[in-house]
Amino acid sequence: MQRLPLLLRMLMRRPRKGPSARYDVRWEPARPVPAADGSPLLTDHYAPLTDEPCPTVMVRAPYIRSGFPFNYLYGALVAEQGFHVILQSSRGTGGSGGEFHAWHNEPGDGQAAVAWLRDQPWFNGDLYTMGASYMAYAQLALALDPPPEWRGAIMQVGLADPYRFFWPGGAFALERALVGGIGLFGQAHRARDYLWAILRLQRHLKRVITRVPLLDVYPAAFGGRRPSFEEWIAHPEPGHWAESDLLPVADKLAVPVSLCTGWWDLAPGQVLEIYARLRAAGHDPDLLIGPWTHTSAPDEGWPELFAQAMRRLRGETPPDRVRVFVTGAEQWRDLPSWPPAGQEQRWFLGDGTLRLSAGPGETSFAYDPSHPTPSIGGALQSKTQGRRDNAALEARPDVLVFTGEALPEAVEVMGAVRAELDASTTAASGDVFARLCDVDPAGRSVNVCDGLTRFAAPGRVVVDMGPAGHRFRPGHRIRLQVSGGAHPRFLRNYGTGEPPGQATRLVPTRTTVRHTSSLILPVVP
Repeated sequence: MQRLPLLLRMLMRRPRKGPSARYDVRWEPARPVPAADGSPLLTDHYAPLTDEPCPTVMVRAPYIRSGFPFNYLYGALVAEQGFHVILQSSRGTGGSGGEFHAWHNEPGDGQAAVAWLRDQPWFNGDLYTMGASYMAYAQLALALDPPPEWRGAIMQVGLADPYRFFWPGGAFALERALVGGIGLFGQAHRARDYLWAILRLQRHLKRVITRVPLLDVYPAAFGGRRPSFEEWIAHPEPGHWAESDLLPVADKLAVPVSLCTGWWDLAPGQVLEIYARLRAAGHDPDLLIGPWTHTSAPDEGWPELFAQAMRRLRGETPPDRVRVFVTGAEQWRDLPSWPPAGQEQRWFLGDGTLRLSAGPGETSFAYDPSHPTPSIGGALQSKTQGRRDNAALEARPDVLVFTGEALPEAVEVMGAVRAELDASTTAASGDVFARLCDVDPAGRSVNVCDGLTRFAAPGRVVVDMGPAGHRFRPGHRIRLQVSGGAHPRFLRNYGTGEPPGQATRLVPTRTTVRHTSSLILPVVP
């Protein structure tokens, strides 16, 4: 074992939010551990300086050993609290041997890592798993055959079903595939390699998202072709992804589980489905939902995430198992379960209005894929992610807004939000992007939650707008946006129905929304 890298030693001397260090930490970098097929998986071991037996925390992902911040957040900070920590690069990444294939190798390789742990003299038989995003998926993969040493799982801003992650609502999630691909395909052994991959994506992003066909232009973002990316975009059918879907595995998670997501995370609905499945199976998981995006949760949200993780690792049980940040009220709320009891409230569309009763009429908008409606705010990984003023977006002629009267009293929304739209389109297929906004007395419109659905035949189109925990204050107004897309968060709809990777024709669309359409809000007292 050797001293930590200089950067980590400097960071650990700084004042920090959270518990003080209990132990000094040493580490052993790049130890080869055999995968299920014998390939060497490079593994960093962070160890507290003590002769006492300590539990082990396992973290596995393609990008986990690339350096800061993962080595600090999941390595040094956890180890100094009295835990052995292993950070392992997935097969074919970060210097590990073998060939990387997103999702497919994690079950077997996770089991192989546990088998190796059993032979280590410092392993005391108590294993926990932890981590965010793909690291959470790797934990679920372990649940296919839960090892007897497993004592608890801490899944942060995670996902369980890659199909719904990359094809939410039937449209390809282009931005997350590009940004996520950097982490998955970068296979960075050094932090500077990962930084260079990010800079290359930024340099070529505009070209990639504006030119066609996509399969010819995307390689500039990655420095070459990536078979996994091409597989993602070539398969909009759920059946192709069935073996990668680990949502049903959540029912088998008999170990204590802590879940975390953010209101503008990439897949909060999947996190909440895991929570609901665990509850239905008789378990009582912890749930933390903060005012975060996918990337801000491990950054500005780290004090809350780390506190939740330490409670799980130390076996502490909070009085209420659910903690959510209520936007609008701007306060944390502790609850016994999610969602709290309430009732659905239906708001109907009018001529630019939202009202509690339906009326006649319809409204239409044009969508031109050569000048697509942009993505601003919400579940992005770019600088415009999260809560944003929607003024520029709502000023566009291809964005409809339906706004209610000023509220005489507060309305609190807690749960899943959806829109049920009676819609039709003039093209082979159309998209409807629906967004709930809070309009303050000064007219500032801020996004709360949103979603997109692709459809072809005219009729009822349901848009899952995700979960919300929001308080509309007295004097504020409820607003629904409706448009034909949010590019490049969702790949623009070409209007032809052609496979999106090879398509070159761009056909403008006119979408009509009838005023029998409605916004459904889960309102609590």
